[in-house]
Amino acid sequence: MSTSQPDASRPGASRPPEGGTTPDNLLHARTGTDVSPEDVVLASGKDLTPENLEWARRKLAEEGPAALDKLLP
Repeated sequence: MSTSQPDASRPGASRPPEGGTTPDNLLHARTGTDVSPEDVVLASGKDLTPENLEWARRKLAEEGPAALDKLLP
């Protein structure tokens, strides 16, 4: 039976300690799909405005999908 929660008994599986900080490997959820300028703007905490979308397009052109990873914890 499959669950959406990691199985702590599996090697390499990790779960946040009760009341603790979530490990970095559980925070990142990008699935390898393309990163859109909208994703970058929203991850930066900015509003979706034409100016911010243009900023995000430039950032993606310079840094590629890593631009999103740099903005996320």
